Amino acid sequence: MIKRNLFFVVLFLCASMAVKAQQADTLSITLENVKYPYPIKFFNVSTEGQDLRMAYMDVPAAKMNNGRTVVLFHGKNFGGYYWTNVIQALSNRGFRVIVPDQIGFGKSSKAFIHYSFHQMAQWNKALLDQLGIQKASILGHSMGGMLATRFALMYPEQTEKLLLENPIGLEDYRRFIPYVSTEDQYKTELKSTAESVRKYYQSSYFTVWKPEYEELVRIAGGVTNSTDFPRWAKVAAMTFTMIYEQPVVYEFYNIKVPTVLFIGKEDKTIVGKGLLSPDQQALYGQYRLLGKQTAAKIPGAKIIEFEACGHIPHIEIPTEFTVALLGSL
Repeated sequence: MIKRNLFFVVLFLCASMAVKAQQADTLSITLENVKYPYPIKFFNVSTEGQDLRMAYMDVPAAKMNNGRTVVLFHGKNFGGYYWTNVIQALSNRGFRVIVPDQIGFGKSSKAFIHYSFHQMAQWNKALLDQLGIQKASILGHSMGGMLATRFALMYPEQTEKLLLENPIGLEDYRRFIPYVSTEDQYKTELKSTAESVRKYYQSSYFTVWKPEYEELVRIAGGVTNSTDFPRWAKVAAMTFTMIYEQPVVYEFYNIKVPTVLFIGKEDKTIVGKGLLSPDQQALYGQYRLLGKQTAAKIPGAKIIEFEACGHIPHIEIPTEFTVALLGSL
Protein backbone atom coordinates (compact mmCIF):
# COMPACT_ATOMS: atom_id res chain seq x y z
CA MET A 1 0.00 0.00 0.00
CA ILE A 2 2.84 2.38 0.93
CA LYS A 3 4.62 1.67 -2.36
CA ARG A 4 1.38 2.26 -4.23
CA ASN A 5 0.77 5.59 -2.47
CA LEU A 6 4.36 6.59 -3.14
CA PHE A 7 3.84 5.80 -6.82
CA PHE A 8 0.84 8.15 -7.01
CA VAL A 9 2.72 10.88 -5.15
CA VAL A 10 5.57 10.65 -7.67
CA LEU A 11 3.08 10.60 -10.53
CA PHE A 12 1.38 13.71 -9.15
CA LEU A 13 4.69 15.53 -8.77
CA CYS A 14 5.68 14.67 -12.34
CA ALA A 15 2.34 15.92 -13.61
CA SER A 16 2.73 19.14 -11.61
CA MET A 17 6.18 19.69 -13.05
CA ALA A 18 4.84 19.13 -16.56
CA VAL A 19 2.10 21.72 -15.99
CA LYS A 20 4.65 24.21 -14.67
CA ALA A 21 6.88 23.57 -17.69
CA GLN A 22 3.95 24.22 -19.99
CA GLN A 23 3.11 27.43 -18.14
CA ALA A 24 6.72 28.53 -18.46
CA ASP A 25 6.41 28.11 -22.22
CA THR A 26 3.20 30.15 -22.33
CA LEU A 27 3.63 33.61 -23.83
CA SER A 28 1.20 36.50 -23.73
CA ILE A 29 -0.23 37.47 -27.11
CA THR A 30 1.56 40.82 -26.84
CA LEU A 31 4.86 39.11 -25.99
CA GLU A 32 5.44 40.94 -22.70
CA ASN A 33 7.67 38.06 -21.63
CA VAL A 34 9.74 38.05 -24.84
CA LYS A 35 12.90 40.11 -24.56
CA TYR A 36 13.64 42.20 -27.63
CA PRO A 37 17.25 43.10 -28.50
CA TYR A 38 16.72 46.84 -27.87
CA PRO A 39 14.37 48.94 -25.71
CA ILE A 40 10.73 49.10 -26.75
CA LYS A 41 8.77 52.33 -27.13
CA PHE A 42 5.12 52.80 -28.06
CA PHE A 43 3.39 54.99 -30.63
CA ASN A 44 -0.27 55.72 -29.89
CA VAL A 45 -2.81 55.04 -32.62
CA SER A 46 -6.56 55.77 -32.59
CA THR A 47 -8.83 54.02 -35.08
CA GLU A 48 -12.40 52.76 -35.23
CA GLY A 49 -13.07 54.10 -31.76
CA GLN A 50 -10.12 52.25 -30.23
CA ASP A 51 -6.91 53.51 -28.66
CA LEU A 52 -4.07 51.22 -29.72
CA ARG A 53 -0.34 50.96 -29.10
CA MET A 54 2.23 50.34 -31.81
CA ALA A 55 5.49 48.98 -30.41
CA TYR A 56 8.79 49.91 -32.02
CA MET A 57 12.54 49.97 -31.48
CA ASP A 58 14.49 53.12 -32.30
CA VAL A 59 18.15 52.14 -32.48
CA PRO A 60 20.73 54.90 -32.99
CA ALA A 61 23.90 54.53 -35.00
CA ALA A 62 26.47 52.69 -32.89
CA LYS A 63 29.38 54.21 -34.75
CA MET A 64 29.86 57.22 -37.01
CA ASN A 65 26.33 58.46 -37.75
CA ASN A 66 25.81 58.71 -41.51
CA GLY A 67 22.55 60.65 -41.12
CA ARG A 68 20.46 57.96 -42.83
CA THR A 69 17.65 55.75 -41.53
CA VAL A 70 16.47 52.23 -42.37
CA VAL A 71 13.01 50.99 -41.37
CA LEU A 72 12.42 47.24 -41.02
CA PHE A 73 8.97 45.76 -41.70
CA HIS A 74 8.53 42.20 -40.35
CA GLY A 75 6.66 39.27 -41.88
CA LYS A 76 3.25 37.93 -40.84
CA ASN A 77 4.51 35.24 -38.47
CA PHE A 78 7.09 37.41 -36.75
CA GLY A 79 7.82 40.64 -34.90
CA GLY A 80 10.79 42.92 -34.47
CA TYR A 81 12.65 40.30 -32.42
CA TYR A 82 13.90 38.41 -35.48
CA TRP A 83 15.76 41.38 -36.95
CA THR A 84 18.55 41.38 -34.31
CA ASN A 85 21.53 40.70 -36.57
CA VAL A 86 20.27 43.11 -39.25
CA ILE A 87 19.79 45.91 -36.71
CA GLN A 88 23.30 45.39 -35.37
CA ALA A 89 24.87 45.42 -38.83
CA LEU A 90 23.04 48.59 -39.88
CA SER A 91 23.70 50.40 -36.60
CA ASN A 92 27.38 49.51 -36.76
CA ARG A 93 27.52 50.97 -40.27
CA GLY A 94 26.13 54.31 -39.04
CA PHE A 95 22.41 53.95 -39.76
CA ARG A 96 19.56 54.80 -37.41
CA VAL A 97 17.21 51.79 -37.43
CA ILE A 98 13.45 51.90 -36.76
CA VAL A 99 11.79 48.54 -36.17
CA PRO A 100 8.00 48.64 -35.71
CA ASP A 101 5.74 45.80 -34.65
CA GLN A 102 2.73 46.44 -36.84
CA ILE A 103 -0.67 46.74 -35.17
CA GLY A 104 -1.87 43.14 -34.73
CA PHE A 105 1.65 41.73 -34.37
CA GLY A 106 4.46 41.31 -31.85
CA LYS A 107 4.15 43.59 -28.83
CA SER A 108 1.55 45.84 -30.47
CA SER A 109 -2.20 45.84 -29.78
CA LYS A 110 -4.17 42.86 -31.08
CA ALA A 111 -7.15 44.86 -32.29
CA PHE A 112 -10.39 43.76 -33.93
CA ILE A 113 -10.36 46.28 -36.79
CA HIS A 114 -10.36 46.34 -40.56
CA TYR A 115 -6.73 45.57 -41.40
CA SER A 116 -5.37 47.45 -44.37
CA PHE A 117 -1.91 47.88 -45.89
CA HIS A 118 -2.87 51.47 -46.69
CA GLN A 119 -3.70 52.14 -43.04
CA MET A 120 -0.53 50.43 -41.83
CA ALA A 121 1.56 52.51 -44.23
CA GLN A 122 -0.12 55.67 -42.95
CA TRP A 123 0.60 54.70 -39.31
CA ASN A 124 4.26 54.06 -40.11
CA LYS A 125 4.51 57.39 -41.91
CA ALA A 126 3.00 59.08 -38.84
CA LEU A 127 5.55 57.32 -36.62
CA LEU A 128 8.43 58.54 -38.78
CA ASP A 129 6.98 62.05 -38.76
CA GLN A 130 6.83 62.01 -34.96
CA LEU A 131 10.46 60.85 -34.84
CA GLY A 132 11.51 63.65 -37.17
CA ILE A 133 12.55 61.29 -39.97
CA GLN A 134 11.87 62.88 -43.35
CA LYS A 135 13.27 60.11 -45.54
CA ALA A 136 14.23 56.46 -44.99
CA SER A 137 15.08 53.25 -46.79
CA ILE A 138 12.35 50.68 -46.23
CA LEU A 139 13.27 46.99 -45.91
CA GLY A 140 10.31 44.63 -45.88
CA HIS A 141 10.41 40.86 -45.43
CA SER A 142 7.56 38.53 -46.49
CA MET A 143 4.27 40.32 -45.60
CA GLY A 144 6.44 43.30 -44.72
CA GLY A 145 7.40 43.38 -48.38
CA MET A 146 3.77 43.98 -49.34
CA LEU A 147 3.58 46.75 -46.74
CA ALA A 148 6.89 48.27 -47.86
CA THR A 149 5.64 48.28 -51.45
CA ARG A 150 2.43 50.04 -50.41
CA PHE A 151 4.45 52.55 -48.37
CA ALA A 152 6.70 53.33 -51.36
CA LEU A 153 3.65 53.76 -53.61
CA MET A 154 1.96 56.10 -51.14
CA TYR A 155 5.04 58.01 -49.99
CA PRO A 156 7.70 58.00 -52.73
CA GLU A 157 9.14 61.30 -51.49
CA GLN A 158 9.82 59.77 -48.07
CA THR A 159 11.22 56.50 -49.46
CA GLU A 160 14.94 56.67 -50.18
CA LYS A 161 15.12 53.03 -51.29
CA LEU A 162 12.70 50.08 -51.36
CA LEU A 163 14.35 46.85 -50.25
CA LEU A 164 12.32 43.65 -50.59
CA GLU A 165 13.47 40.42 -48.92
CA ASN A 166 11.49 37.44 -50.23
CA PRO A 167 8.26 39.45 -50.23
CA ILE A 168 4.97 37.66 -50.52
CA GLY A 169 2.35 39.01 -52.90
CA LEU A 170 4.46 38.48 -56.03
CA GLU A 171 1.44 36.70 -57.49
CA ASP A 172 -2.29 37.27 -57.02
CA TYR A 173 -3.38 34.56 -54.57
CA ARG A 174 -7.03 35.21 -55.47
CA ARG A 175 -6.39 33.65 -58.87
CA PHE A 176 -5.60 30.16 -57.56
CA ILE A 177 -6.23 29.95 -53.79
CA PRO A 178 -9.86 29.05 -52.96
CA TYR A 179 -11.62 31.79 -51.02
CA VAL A 180 -11.81 31.23 -47.27
CA SER A 181 -13.85 33.53 -45.07
CA THR A 182 -12.17 35.21 -42.11
CA GLU A 183 -14.34 33.11 -39.80
CA ASP A 184 -13.23 29.86 -41.41
CA GLN A 185 -9.60 30.98 -41.34
CA TYR A 186 -10.07 31.78 -37.64
CA LYS A 187 -11.11 28.16 -37.03
CA THR A 188 -7.93 27.03 -38.78
CA GLU A 189 -5.74 29.40 -36.76
CA LEU A 190 -7.25 28.05 -33.52
CA LYS A 191 -5.74 24.65 -34.33
CA SER A 192 -2.18 26.02 -34.23
CA THR A 193 0.27 24.40 -31.81
CA ALA A 194 4.00 24.68 -31.27
CA GLU A 195 4.43 21.42 -33.18
CA SER A 196 2.35 22.61 -36.16
CA VAL A 197 4.35 25.85 -36.21
CA ARG A 198 7.60 23.88 -36.24
CA LYS A 199 6.45 21.64 -39.09
CA TYR A 200 5.35 24.67 -41.13
CA TYR A 201 8.65 26.48 -40.60
CA GLN A 202 10.63 23.34 -41.45
CA SER A 203 8.71 22.68 -44.66
CA SER A 204 8.19 26.25 -45.85
CA TYR A 205 10.88 28.59 -44.58
CA PHE A 206 14.27 26.87 -44.41
CA THR A 207 16.27 24.56 -46.64
CA VAL A 208 17.94 22.89 -43.63
CA TRP A 209 16.55 23.00 -40.10
CA LYS A 210 18.98 24.19 -37.39
CA PRO A 211 18.62 24.15 -33.59
CA GLU A 212 18.80 27.95 -33.38
CA TYR A 213 15.53 28.21 -35.30
CA GLU A 214 13.73 26.70 -32.29
CA GLU A 215 13.63 30.17 -30.71
CA LEU A 216 11.28 31.25 -33.51
CA VAL A 217 9.06 28.27 -32.72
CA ARG A 218 9.16 29.02 -29.00
CA ILE A 219 7.73 32.47 -29.61
CA ALA A 220 5.19 31.67 -32.32
CA GLY A 221 4.13 28.46 -30.61
CA GLY A 222 4.20 29.87 -27.10
CA VAL A 223 1.21 32.13 -27.66
CA THR A 224 -0.97 29.10 -28.45
CA ASN A 225 -0.93 28.27 -24.72
CA SER A 226 -2.21 31.70 -23.71
CA THR A 227 -5.75 32.12 -22.43
CA ASP A 228 -5.99 35.04 -24.88
CA PHE A 229 -4.96 32.86 -27.81
CA PRO A 230 -8.44 33.08 -29.44
CA ARG A 231 -7.93 36.84 -29.83
CA TRP A 232 -4.51 36.23 -31.39
CA ALA A 233 -6.04 33.66 -33.75
CA LYS A 234 -8.82 36.03 -34.77
CA VAL A 235 -6.34 38.79 -35.60
CA ALA A 236 -4.19 36.30 -37.53
CA ALA A 237 -7.26 35.40 -39.59
CA MET A 238 -8.06 39.05 -40.21
CA THR A 239 -4.54 39.77 -41.46
CA PHE A 240 -4.69 36.64 -43.65
CA THR A 241 -7.76 38.19 -45.29
CA MET A 242 -5.86 41.47 -45.72
CA ILE A 243 -3.07 39.69 -47.62
CA TYR A 244 -5.53 37.74 -49.76
CA GLU A 245 -7.79 40.67 -50.65
CA GLN A 246 -5.23 43.50 -51.06
CA PRO A 247 -2.65 42.48 -53.71
CA VAL A 248 0.16 44.80 -54.77
CA VAL A 249 1.30 42.66 -57.70
CA TYR A 250 -0.47 44.86 -60.29
CA GLU A 251 1.19 48.05 -59.06
CA PHE A 252 4.89 47.20 -59.28
CA TYR A 253 5.04 49.16 -62.55
CA ASN A 254 4.13 52.32 -60.61
CA ILE A 255 7.05 52.21 -58.15
CA LYS A 256 9.17 55.33 -58.59
CA VAL A 257 11.96 54.75 -56.06
CA PRO A 258 15.21 52.76 -56.37
CA THR A 259 14.35 49.14 -55.59
CA VAL A 260 16.39 46.04 -54.75
CA LEU A 261 14.99 42.52 -54.36
CA PHE A 262 16.80 39.97 -52.18
CA ILE A 263 15.58 36.51 -53.13
CA GLY A 264 16.29 33.12 -51.56
CA LYS A 265 15.83 30.94 -54.64
CA GLU A 266 14.59 27.87 -52.76
CA ASP A 267 11.63 29.75 -51.30
CA LYS A 268 8.28 28.23 -52.23
CA THR A 269 6.02 30.25 -49.94
CA ILE A 270 2.35 30.44 -50.91
CA VAL A 271 -0.22 32.19 -48.73
CA GLY A 272 -2.96 29.60 -48.29
CA LYS A 273 -0.69 26.76 -49.43
CA GLY A 274 -2.60 24.18 -47.38
CA LEU A 275 -5.69 24.78 -49.53
CA LEU A 276 -3.92 23.43 -52.62
CA SER A 277 -3.12 19.89 -53.70
CA PRO A 278 0.57 18.93 -54.01
CA ASP A 279 0.30 19.17 -57.80
CA GLN A 280 -1.18 22.67 -57.54
CA GLN A 281 1.44 23.76 -55.02
CA ALA A 282 4.18 22.93 -57.50
CA LEU A 283 2.79 25.52 -59.93
CA TYR A 284 3.08 28.53 -57.63
CA GLY A 285 5.37 30.15 -55.09
CA GLN A 286 8.44 29.55 -57.24
CA TYR A 287 10.64 32.42 -56.11
CA ARG A 288 13.50 31.56 -58.47
CA LEU A 289 11.08 32.66 -61.20
CA LEU A 290 8.91 35.17 -59.32
CA GLY A 291 11.91 37.22 -58.24
CA LYS A 292 13.11 37.81 -61.80
CA GLN A 293 9.57 38.46 -63.05
CA THR A 294 9.00 41.05 -60.33
CA ALA A 295 12.33 42.79 -60.90
CA ALA A 296 11.39 43.14 -64.57
CA LYS A 297 8.14 44.90 -63.60
CA ILE A 298 9.74 47.53 -61.36
CA PRO A 299 11.48 50.32 -63.30
CA GLY A 300 15.24 50.12 -62.76
CA ALA A 301 15.01 47.41 -60.09
CA LYS A 302 17.98 45.25 -59.18
CA ILE A 303 17.82 41.68 -57.93
CA ILE A 304 20.24 39.77 -55.70
CA GLU A 305 19.62 36.02 -55.56
CA PHE A 306 20.86 33.54 -52.98
CA GLU A 307 21.46 29.89 -53.80
CA ALA A 308 20.41 27.18 -51.33
CA CYS A 309 18.35 29.63 -49.30
CA GLY A 310 14.66 29.77 -48.47
CA HIS A 311 12.20 32.36 -47.22
CA ILE A 312 14.30 34.20 -44.60
CA PRO A 313 17.78 34.97 -45.95
CA HIS A 314 18.64 37.29 -43.05
CA ILE A 315 18.36 34.30 -40.69
CA GLU A 316 19.40 31.39 -42.90
CA ILE A 317 22.45 33.06 -44.45
CA PRO A 318 22.97 36.13 -42.22
CA THR A 319 26.50 37.05 -43.34
CA GLU A 320 25.76 36.79 -47.05
CA PHE A 321 22.51 38.71 -46.65
CA THR A 322 24.11 41.47 -44.56
CA VAL A 323 26.90 42.00 -47.08
CA ALA A 324 24.33 42.24 -49.89
CA LEU A 325 22.12 44.62 -47.90
CA LEU A 326 24.90 46.99 -46.88
CA GLY A 327 26.22 46.97 -50.43
CA SER A 328 22.77 48.01 -51.69
CA LEU A 329 22.42 50.98 -49.36
